[in-house]
Amino acid sequence: MTRIAALFDGPLDLIGDVHGEIDALRDLLHRLGYGPDGTHPEGRRLVFVGDLCDRGPDSPAVLDLVIGLVESGHAQCVLGNHELNILCGAIREGNGWFFEHDHDRAEGKFHTSSAVDPTMRSRYLAFLEALPLALEGPGLRVVHACWHADSVGRVRAASVTGTTAMFDQWEEELEAKLEADGAFVGARDERLAFGELMHDPNALMPMLPNTAVMDETRQMANPIRVLTSGVERVGTAPFYSSGKWRMVERVAWWNEYADDVPVVIGHYWRWPYPVDRAAFGKGGPDLFGGASFDEPLGARKNVYCIDYSVGRRFQERLRGMDFQTRLGALRWPEREVVFDDLVTSAVAGSVARRG
Repeated sequence: MTRIAALFDGPLDLIGDVHGEIDALRDLLHRLGYGPDGTHPEGRRLVFVGDLCDRGPDSPAVLDLVIGLVESGHAQCVLGNHELNILCGAIREGNGWFFEHDHDRAEGKFHTSSAVDPTMRSRYLAFLEALPLALEGPGLRVVHACWHADSVGRVRAASVTGTTAMFDQWEEELEAKLEADGAFVGARDERLAFGELMHDPNALMPMLPNTAVMDETRQMANPIRVLTSGVERVGTAPFYSSGKWRMVERVAWWNEYADDVPVVIGHYWRWPYPVDRAAFGKGGPDLFGGASFDEPLGARKNVYCIDYSVGRRFQERLRGMDFQTRLGALRWPEREVVFDDLVTSAVAGSVARRG
């Protein structure tokens, strides 16, 4: 299967990052008009932008639902960075549900999240391995984090097939390059000196210049990382985000996107209401530059980010807060944003309850 696949024709409903929030997904599909079997009376079909799993209460249920929709031909899905972590066996905060040793539960975290049925691990891995990295049609592109022409071209031209095989090959090439680079030695020394503090949000963390250079190189040298996690560059100061101190910053790549074809992405934690981002563990610059939550992005106003931060709903539960995070969908070609509890016009910017 090609890693850059053809997008469905016809009217679409593009679903943002789900992060294991099965109730929000079911509510959203109902509001969009889909039946239990995934059919729509108007012939619409679904496209998921990735990050189906992790942090939320029931990642297995979300995967089961989406697998059924994809296999029945009612949906497509691209690979997100959270799925990539699962494929690579990378231990990250919030993905303990998948592994035999649940590192999250061992640390007293996510203890209410449903664990995987061990008999389903191989099925989930096979499904994730088969997912494309991007979808492309004549009038629309879909990728989890970044439509990066050079990275897309390298994926198309790759001599190996399979996401993990491609990823591993590029990682091996990168490690050889880093070993020959003086920054690798400097970064290793910095990690030895500050490694114990990297996951302490209260640490007085200095900027680690060699670590920053290595992290940028590691991100940008692997096309799969770029497509699933975006463009990153050395930051001006360290910041704490998603469980660790970071020396590189995400880049608002859409401000440099010059193509006419619109792009739909997730990944970037858009907030439907004003919030203290740092209070939700999301440090670093606000990439949206004051744009309203339903406003298309970039110089050409043709990049649509539909991640409305439902991946932080677990924190709202822990704090007993009313939900301000949302699971969102973009209706195409209408360019209308629909939430699991609200519908919003991306053109007019008005908000109305749906009863």
